[in-house]
Amino acid sequence: MDDRKLKVLELLKEDARRSPQLIATMLGQPLNEVEQAIAEMEKEHVIVKYAPVINWSKVDDQKVTALIEVQITPERGRGFEGIAERIYLYPEVKTVYLMSGAYDLLVEVEGRTLNDVASFVSSKLSTIDSVLSTKTFFILKKYKQDGIIFEENEGDQRLLVTP
Repeated sequence: MDDRKLKVLELLKEDARRSPQLIATMLGQPLNEVEQAIAEMEKEHVIVKYAPVINWSKVDDQKVTALIEVQITPERGRGFEGIAERIYLYPEVKTVYLMSGAYDLLVEVEGRTLNDVASFVSSKLSTIDSVLSTKTFFILKKYKQDGIIFEENEGDQRLLVTP
């Protein structure tokens, strides 16, 4: 991937609402080259989606999010791919990562309640033949996501004490 496309990606990652015109101006590139680069990256599936980062704690529609460590036995001939695909096809599953370390997959799941997530783990995820074990961690609060800090620090509000 050329340097021009990487710069376009960085600018879109910072703010996906930036127009091709603004990006062209910021990079000092012709508009048609920036539009062509974006179109190529969308076609090549480098740019997959334009999505906002939402601070759900500010919305009445609360969601419960859990991270689940999953140990699995790889399938002969397919390794982790087939099992990962079975897992990511569930609508509750938002993200699946292949990991190094003590577990194989890290799965992010969303539900309306703790019981929804617990039910998913016990009735769907843990019943997959290749799944050896799961460990579930519920997210209590998000401070930062995708480089964006959710709560602005108001600074130190204590009164100064002098001797």
